[in-house]
Amino acid sequence: MRSLILFDCDGTLTDSNSLIVHAIQGAFTDMELTAPSDNDVLQSLGMSLHGVLESLLEKQATQGVDIQALAKHYREHYWHGESDIHLYPKVLETLDILKQRGYWMAIVTGKSKQGLLRVLERFPLQDYMLTWRTADCCPSKPHPAMAQECMRELGVDKANTSLVGDAHFDMRMAQAAGIRALGVSFGMESGQVLLDEGAEAVVQSFDALLNYFPPIQD
Repeated sequence: MRSLILFDCDGTLTDSNSLIVHAIQGAFTDMELTAPSDNDVLQSLGMSLHGVLESLLEKQATQGVDIQALAKHYREHYWHGESDIHLYPKVLETLDILKQRGYWMAIVTGKSKQGLLRVLERFPLQDYMLTWRTADCCPSKPHPAMAQECMRELGVDKANTSLVGDAHFDMRMAQAAGIRALGVSFGMESGQVLLDEGAEAVVQSFDALLNYFPPIQD
């Protein structure tokens, strides 16, 4: 039986959360709105872009804002800084070992399809990921659809599927899908939050995931 690992992208594979925070704050400022705090933005990440923006506006009790315009400003700020994004240390080396050990891998992310494609084009992640799901083709996390669709496409059951992520939305999606969850402490939220949300364990570095995915025996 094949085993599948589902990876979140921002804050798990790519060190991009700080850029997202600054891009959202810049978009709010551009539209003469109060810029949300770093913490408020981080607590909203994992959903689709529109979901994040709507959540932040709701926290401010701000109504009547053109979400499409706000999203456009966000994308302009994000694209300006996108070249600074990099993978976390040991990501490619770890994915290579996991592939050699017999694991199938996929990405489930709150990014848009176009945003993820740019990541896949810039970094050789497509060499490891058999499929992916984004927030504009599935309901946003914590809805389990992204995980369920990947499992269905690849023919892997939930008993043989794990999710690796940095946010409470990831842990809640795993719980909703009935799959194992592992957290990374170097992304959005503390290890304790991830454990409280159902993570089996939280790793301090990406290559430490290898301790939880031993070679698959044929």
